[in-house]
Amino acid sequence: MMPSILVVEDEPAIQELLRVNLEDAGFAVSTVADAEAALAQIKRALPDLVLLDWMLPGRSGLSLARGLRGESRTRDLPIIMVTARGDEGDRIAGLEAWVDDYVTKPFSPRELKARIKAVLRRRAPEAAQEVLLVGPLKLDPSTHRATARDEPVRLGPTEFRLLKFFMARPERVHSRAQLLDQVWGDHVYIEERTVDVHIRRLRLALEPFNCAHMIETVRGGGYRLAALR
Repeated sequence: MMPSILVVEDEPAIQELLRVNLEDAGFAVSTVADAEAALAQIKRALPDLVLLDWMLPGRSGLSLARGLRGESRTRDLPIIMVTARGDEGDRIAGLEAWVDDYVTKPFSPRELKARIKAVLRRRAPEAAQEVLLVGPLKLDPSTHRATARDEPVRLGPTEFRLLKFFMARPERVHSRAQLLDQVWGDHVYIEERTVDVHIRRLRLALEPFNCAHMIETVRGGGYRLAALR
């Protein structure tokens, strides 16, 4: 799946410029013109990143960013502020709202794409579409291929997403609830034990390559991908 970006921009020409350039870079782009429409879109489905104009009709982008940071569901949502307000005080205000980056207009589309990829690498590495390497495991999101010890691993769609999420965050423990939200989607309502079924399937797929033990069960915590030492 292509990483998704929500563009919140009220100027049609800039909105279209962003959409065309970001789609050309391989992102799935949605566009809205104000904060309320952005909230409605985010309520339906979390994007991988929000590109947010400061000066919006009605509620400002800065206020929206602060509101998103105040909610548990959107607290870690990557946000880049795009604005014509470029003086030091404005930049500080934006960063104090806990946005991840701050880009001033006029901007270079090439630089903006580089900044988006940098934020995704830091905040949502599985959405950056870069090759992931952990020990003998390799996963290429762009070709949808996974290998272990240079041999192809046959994975179902859910197991592929699960392995991708783990490989983007090696050694970190994730609860079943976190995995459901991040791998299945935060609007998918299924039993937490469903995670266990797919963990078993993932281990079975890795077993022929002596890598199944890399998927560790952490009692009282959940699961993690342990890098081989």
